[in-house]
Amino acid sequence: QVQLVESGGGLVQAGGSLRLSCTVSGSDFYFIFFHLMDLGWYRQAPGKQREMVASINTNHEETYADSVKGRFTISRDNAQYTVYLQMTNLKPEDTAVYLCAIPARDAWGQGTQVTISS
Repeated sequence: QVQLVESGGGLVQAGGSLRLSCTVSGSDFYFIFFHLMDLGWYRQAPGKQREMVASINTNHEETYADSVKGRFTISRDNAQYTVYLQMTNLKPEDTAVYLCAIPARDAWGQGTQVTISS
């Protein structure tokens, strides 16, 4: 059993920044093998399909959606069982619920709302 808890969402003006955090907890399995798990941030806007925003693998190699390249940075702290998403130069089209995930385990957080005003 695993819990992923996101935080850091909010309402900011276009051009602003936010930093999202997602901390994983649960059975010992996740604590022992967290450092071997690929992690991802996804987002879902009203009326749109969920899309991958950024991912980071066990070698700290990062992948980004084209729409956020150069603006968002994903990172992880294995000692804290946490994955981060630093978002800069935010745009109204970034408005969505942001969810973190361990895709290989089909484990998802509840999401945190990010709203960007123009």
